Amino acid sequence: MLFVIKKTIYKATHIELSKKYSIYSLIKYFIIIFSFIIGLQIFGFNLSVLIAGSAALLVGLGLGLQNLFSDFISGIIILIDSTVKVNDIIEVNGIVCQVQEIDIRTTTVLTRDDKYIILPNSDLTKNQLINWTHSKITSRFEISVGVDYSSNVKLVMTILKEATDKQEGVLQTPSPFVRFSEFGDSSLNFSVIFWSDEVFRVENIKSEIRIRIFEMFNSNNITIPFPQRVLHLNNE
Repeated sequence: MLFVIKKTIYKATHIELSKKYSIYSLIKYFIIIFSFIIGLQIFGFNLSVLIAGSAALLVGLGLGLQNLFSDFISGIIILIDSTVKVNDIIEVNGIVCQVQEIDIRTTTVLTRDDKYIILPNSDLTKNQLINWTHSKITSRFEISVGVDYSSNVKLVMTILKEATDKQEGVLQTPSPFVRFSEFGDSSLNFSVIFWSDEVFRVENIKSEIRIRIFEMFNSNNITIPFPQRVLHLNNE
């Protein structure tokens, strides 16, 4: 029966794939619960007695089951309102990850480090959550670098701009730009700012930009200094 329902839902062309998943999940859990209740009745269980006993049990267990039910309710909310869907890129508890599966109690996500994390659904509804896919807004990122004080400032800024412009995944609108940040203790510090809609792989993009910057610096005899300290000795 579930196979037929799933096949029918996924055949619908006017429904988004992520919503098909939510609809099927809700129907599946409803059928499982309904079948369980009918099964109890067929085998002669008195549901009124069972419900009364369950209520007493819930009171006894108290807060332990409160979190469990909170996860279940959160799972239903997530599946119904579709604020979080399978394949969405989200940020929760400071972790940027891709949603792999949404169950009635937990949600499985994949991190940038290719690690699977199982989150209680209440984490997604109670905590601050950023849905990068849902917002459809490009995000701003920054790479900082310091160069030797003898460096040509304009040449450094040109290299940083070119290295970023050439990178796949960096948007040209808004255009990347370079900022002379500060006079550091041992270096002239710059920041290159760019926008990207590939939030999930932005660390790879940053890495490729840094490699290109390093190669272009070497080609133009621009050095990245080590931290330095000047020590003055008093001979008196």
